[in-house]
Amino acid sequence: MRDLLVHPASREEDLGFPLPESPHACSVCLPTWSSVIGYEEGRDKVMRRLRAGYPRFCRNPILERLTVEATKELCSGSEELFLFPTKDGAQRAQRWIERHGKEAARSSAFRGLQAIIVSKKAAPLAIEYQRLTGELVSSRMAEDLLNGGLLTGTKRHLLQRRLATIYGGEQTHVSVFGSGMSAVTAVMRSLQSLARGRKTLQLEFPYVDSLKVQERIGNGVVFLNETEGESFDEALSRIRQGEFAAVFTEVPSNPLLRCPDLPRVSEACREGGTPLVVDDSSVGPSNVNVLPWADVVTGSLTKWLSGAGDVMGGVVIVRSDSEFAGELNAPIRQESEKTAPMYVGDAQVMLSNLKGYPARMDGPNATALRLVEMLVEHPAVAQVWHPSVTHRERYEKVKAAKGGFGPLFSFLLKTPKKTPKFFDALNVSKGPSFGTNFTLASPYVMLAHYRELDWAEGCGISRHLIRVSCGQEDAENLERIFKEALQLA
Repeated sequence: MRDLLVHPASREEDLGFPLPESPHACSVCLPTWSSVIGYEEGRDKVMRRLRAGYPRFCRNPILERLTVEATKELCSGSEELFLFPTKDGAQRAQRWIERHGKEAARSSAFRGLQAIIVSKKAAPLAIEYQRLTGELVSSRMAEDLLNGGLLTGTKRHLLQRRLATIYGGEQTHVSVFGSGMSAVTAVMRSLQSLARGRKTLQLEFPYVDSLKVQERIGNGVVFLNETEGESFDEALSRIRQGEFAAVFTEVPSNPLLRCPDLPRVSEACREGGTPLVVDDSSVGPSNVNVLPWADVVTGSLTKWLSGAGDVMGGVVIVRSDSEFAGELNAPIRQESEKTAPMYVGDAQVMLSNLKGYPARMDGPNATALRLVEMLVEHPAVAQVWHPSVTHRERYEKVKAAKGGFGPLFSFLLKTPKKTPKFFDALNVSKGPSFGTNFTLASPYVMLAHYRELDWAEGCGISRHLIRVSCGQEDAENLERIFKEALQLA
């Protein structure tokens, strides 16, 4: 197996290489600017070389084999099939597809799973639904089915106990999911009893699908791109008046690593009787402690908590003394069991990967600080985003007692048109996602917002932004690698 700490996947010949080298990899090498464009446009010369991909955006090859078998058994030639882990989840998907597609879909059991069968015309809606909700059959579940049958039992309680210790919450208020987005979607659904048709409020520019879930699955969203000045004061006033079903934010945000003033937001939410939902995925719970301020915390276990990049998962923690705990905890836990549960095989891997957390965050935290300090002073760099330099005072209000500023940062070159040359020359692994034990770089906006680049740039997010997730490599060597690539900028 290739050691990506020593031999990163960064060159043209690495296109399509799984990151990490595992049949269950959650990322894939896109080593050049042109390969990113080819990926986004679905060009055959790129797509046929992919051996992996982020599971919500690119069907794992193992799951693809299972889907082909199900398709042969259940479909006619004009239909497409999508597998779901539970009947409840599949029925929700069916209703959503029928509502938006204005045509009937059908469902069928398949080897303990549930299949939704749609016309080719409606297939893009099914793809969108699974991408937004993260309600997927995992590669390990598919692999076990292909090899004879699913594992029985559950590791849910062990995982809940471990996560309760990490987050400082109560085990009975911790729910685990098959992906980070299925955790966010579960919160959205559980809010419906409180929503009364009201929209949610999103503070700060978030991860792309966190906003889209509020738009497409919820009742709509009001989006405040920056928590500054009069517009932020007005938002706080509207929160106090109880205008919103809930307030969503990330601490810090992805990809700009910005922070709202969380204590102020929390105070306004409590005055307005409004749930506050905070996602800590970008730096993880070893670096920030947002539970005292939030009613609900969401997180992607796929990223820093796993660290290996070979298993998907999500978590929701409901603060036990929140005024909304009684209304939210039970439906969220039900969602985790009936709609998007974590498969026992994935839970076993997640428990193993959690060993060493949070101590293993120290190295990447320190490496990111070193690189950020270098980039801030570098003549070719226009701007750097990292909690140590972006909203530092706000971040420190929620920084964990033994936490750092996180291993994730973004930056922009002074001459944006030179970004493709820099990116192509950068000798680190390159692909979507973050939080792996090896450094991972991506042109984030090109990957996340390719169909809406003008909108993203209108929000102050340049298409030339580079996001870096620091790993366990030697910091001095990484600094040398970045400086060498910056010579082309």
